[in-house]
Amino acid sequence: MKAAHPDALPIAGGTDVMVEINFDRSRPDSVIDLASVAELDDWGPEDGYLRIGAGVTYTRIISELGDRLPGLAMASRTVGSPQIRNRGTVGGNLGSASPAGDAHPPLLASKAVVELASSAGIRRIPARDFYVGPKKNAMRKDELIAAFLIEPSNGPQQFSKVGTRNAMVIAVCSFALTLDAKRKRVGTGIGSAAPTPVTAGEAEAFMQGVLDEGGLWEKRGEIDPSALVRFGDLVAAAARPIDDVRGTAAYRRHALAVLARRTFAWAWDEYRRKSVA
Repeated sequence: MKAAHPDALPIAGGTDVMVEINFDRSRPDSVIDLASVAELDDWGPEDGYLRIGAGVTYTRIISELGDRLPGLAMASRTVGSPQIRNRGTVGGNLGSASPAGDAHPPLLASKAVVELASSAGIRRIPARDFYVGPKKNAMRKDELIAAFLIEPSNGPQQFSKVGTRNAMVIAVCSFALTLDAKRKRVGTGIGSAAPTPVTAGEAEAFMQGVLDEGGLWEKRGEIDPSALVRFGDLVAAAARPIDDVRGTAAYRRHALAVLARRTFAWAWDEYRRKSVA
């Protein structure tokens, strides 16, 4: 159907699509209903990853995958209301590619891969290459998002966001962190503070250096507070925020620095408390 009607708009949960239609921001000539495509609702292991269908809802990610994907589950809990979480999907978040989408930072931090399907076959793109502009992604017109692949956590994960209220709010900015104890790697993801969701590569490299040079992965020792401050500053420097109705660019940078320091401290405290297989 997508090959025959490449301009048709796919709809599953409809939590983004229907808002655009109801406010008359979008009036598609045709839509493709994906709700009956059972394969999109499946998830399971694949070569060390979890392959999660694009139709799996936020509620199911929380209840069925929260122990294996704690960062994504944390982000899912902040999405809208229970009704929205029961309908909305990570696949839809990927499709809309909004910089403020709550699922994007944990996908980036965990180096997730997006699976795209068309009549020509399957191709897979790292999430870090999937976002190409504000609300634009690398999907071709004849493709649909079939799934995303993500490794189960190999260490603590965190997600935090700032909003104008505590619930049912679009992020002013958000930040995700992954500590991969297996590979001794730090992953980051930033939301709502650049034209696309982005990572903080210099911050990742800096903190990996701190942990490696101090032998802290093995010792599980304390992190010098100055290293946390520097980590936060590098995260803020990776953002490219703007002033808008939700917040100023300066506030977003300040908030990201705070979120980065706090989430790393929380994650490292968890790592020190628990033995990681």
